[in-house]
Amino acid sequence: MAVLGLSDPDNGDWARLRGLQYSSLRSGTFSRIATQVAAMLAIVTLTMEQVPVVFMAGWITVVALTLWHGQRIDRSLADADRRRMSRGEVQAQMVASIFSGLVWAVPLGCFGLFVDAATQVKIWTVLAMLMTASAILLPAVPMGTLLFCGIVGGSTIVYFLFTHTYDMAAITVVFTGTILVGAVEGAKRYIATKIAEAGILEKNEVVSLLLREFEEGEADWLWQTDTNRRVRSVSPRFAFALGCNAKEADGKSFIQLISGPAWETGQFPSSLHDLAEKLKRRENFSNLLVRVTINGESRWWELSGTPRFDEDGIFDGFRGVGSDVTEARENSDKIAWMARYDTLTGLPNRMMLTEALGDALDYAEKWRTRCAFLMIDLDRFKAVNDTLGHLVGDQLLARVSERLKEQMTENELCGRLGGDEFAIVIRDASDLEHVKAVAQQVIRRLSQPYEVEHHTLYVGASVGSAFGPRDGATVETLMRNADLALYRAKDTGGNAHFTYEPALHAHAEERRQLEFSLRQALDNNEFQLVYQPVVDAHTEGVVSFEALLRWNSKEHGFVSPGKFIPLAEDTRLIVPIGEWVLHQACREAMNWPEHVRVAVNASGEQLLDPNFSASVISALTQSGLSPRRLEIEVTESIFLRDASQAQAALEQIMALGCGIALDDFGTGYSSLGYLRKLRFSTIKVDRSFVQSAATGNVESLAIIRAVVAMADSLEMSTTAEGAETEKEVELIRQLGCRKIQGYFFGRPMAAKDAEDLFRNPHYLAKQSAA
Repeated sequence: MAVLGLSDPDNGDWARLRGLQYSSLRSGTFSRIATQVAAMLAIVTLTMEQVPVVFMAGWITVVALTLWHGQRIDRSLADADRRRMSRGEVQAQMVASIFSGLVWAVPLGCFGLFVDAATQVKIWTVLAMLMTASAILLPAVPMGTLLFCGIVGGSTIVYFLFTHTYDMAAITVVFTGTILVGAVEGAKRYIATKIAEAGILEKNEVVSLLLREFEEGEADWLWQTDTNRRVRSVSPRFAFALGCNAKEADGKSFIQLISGPAWETGQFPSSLHDLAEKLKRRENFSNLLVRVTINGESRWWELSGTPRFDEDGIFDGFRGVGSDVTEARENSDKIAWMARYDTLTGLPNRMMLTEALGDALDYAEKWRTRCAFLMIDLDRFKAVNDTLGHLVGDQLLARVSERLKEQMTENELCGRLGGDEFAIVIRDASDLEHVKAVAQQVIRRLSQPYEVEHHTLYVGASVGSAFGPRDGATVETLMRNADLALYRAKDTGGNAHFTYEPALHAHAEERRQLEFSLRQALDNNEFQLVYQPVVDAHTEGVVSFEALLRWNSKEHGFVSPGKFIPLAEDTRLIVPIGEWVLHQACREAMNWPEHVRVAVNASGEQLLDPNFSASVISALTQSGLSPRRLEIEVTESIFLRDASQAQAALEQIMALGCGIALDDFGTGYSSLGYLRKLRFSTIKVDRSFVQSAATGNVESLAIIRAVVAMADSLEMSTTAEGAETEKEVELIRQLGCRKIQGYFFGRPMAAKDAEDLFRNPHYLAKQSAA
């Protein structure tokens, strides 16, 4: 059906093949017209004396019209191979074939009534020749042949049956069937031939395209040598690669042309030795990477070559292809370097350090020695990044890496693990004192001041070390244990060196379990708040309570705030915990007198949380507490991370009417600039200054006086923390602090005890006296 043009299967490009079929009609138009004209003349000659002239003239006219219409259709299909044919065009060609068949059914079907039997046979002979010519001249469009021959042959069979000439009818049946089968088979062969021709043409186009691309390529060429390894038939592209013209290169030794000064000294690169050996042994080679020297410049070539032999099997030289892959090789080397070195500092990266530590462990195991891994973390580096920006931070890291490299010997390799973490691999660490000396020297050298972008910067270094294979037989174990030792060094305040001990692993496991329990503490209702009173310095009446968080874990018992608060901040659990504290403190403060405020501590993680303001509003709304009775306590450290966001969050809280207290004043690293930007309600003087001033320390006394004077001038209140004795209380009054907080007036107490305090007759009497 597809060959006949009645269907277009999904497999194969039949639209294109259909175009090839019908476009071929144009080339056979003249032959078909000539054949039909000759047949028409033969019919006229045979029947002109027996058939009326009117009938004959009419038939000739119809034949002429049919031929004219057919050639018009053929001409319209001349470009069918370059476009998509419509179904109407196919049908028009089929209709033309039908008309042509009907016209040629007339000579025997109509004229046969006027002629004798011998003439009838002659007419049939002409028609048979015409049917045969149609099958031969229309091999591409079998449907036209089938329609034409079917109509002409069918009408002839009917005529012979009508005239009882059964033998001629049988002959016509066989002949017509043969013609029809032959037309279909011829069409199949024609289409198969066209498909083969198209395939060959496509392959030739692809080969031509590939050859053209190869010839036009900037880095590809053909090369050829004779039996003495001298270059011959030098192409312009090959001559350009050699850095000379074709005449200069022709006849010279191939190795001499590409070896440069090494030809005189004999100091050939190993890759050139490999090429020379393959040429000498007459071996095939493919994609051989060779380092060559062209006009004094070192380059990389990729060569492939095949030995040539003449008809008698005698070696006739080499022929091959080559390309300049210098750029690709350099890029590959650069990628390999970037995979093993840190781009900012130029130090080995984590991958290379891991490989070096693995080699050091193998060496230690083989020779029964020790190796060491030192993990280094910069102290206070985050403050530099947050205050001066990452550009300054990156320059500081580069300076740190320079100082580290200065101290390294052949026995040590330093690198950057990432961020502000560095590491040192000591291959032979048999002398433990040497390792300690390296660590101390690193701390001492990295702690010296840096001059970066007109800033004098100070950072320290904490070092954790582990020895292999004593502290770990694998790279992962040794690195993990050194990290535990580093964590211990950071835990003690930094600027220290600690060596791994098994107890550190137990400590890390305890911390992991503590973190797991902390994540479930809220759901298990394990938290509670206690409240420490803050009194007026003169009346000693309670003016506020500071809410303090306590955790009584089911698994670990009572956990110190100094232990779980930093853990909550590290894991960002402080955000949901802090929200719970806000809600709980506001609810319990509703049981106190109207003039008593509640102070709630907020960490930097909470202030940086975009929902902090919403949580404060929610706590006030649900509890019904007036905003003026809530005070949020913050420390100076919040301004080191993101001062603008912290300031924006505090301004939103102040806009609600809440107070903001600055806790631990004077112990942080930030400047006093934020005091101009935020209207703090209270400045809290750290207990270290109070206790030191009570002993007569002049500096502490001066600091407290300065803080009080500054707060008074800024219309801020001051609270002295840590008052434990009557002497300290009296000193605080003399220095001018307005409020006092400390064990002298009360330890942290449960919410019920705080509420009962206001029902105490002694307290009420004291308040009345005041």
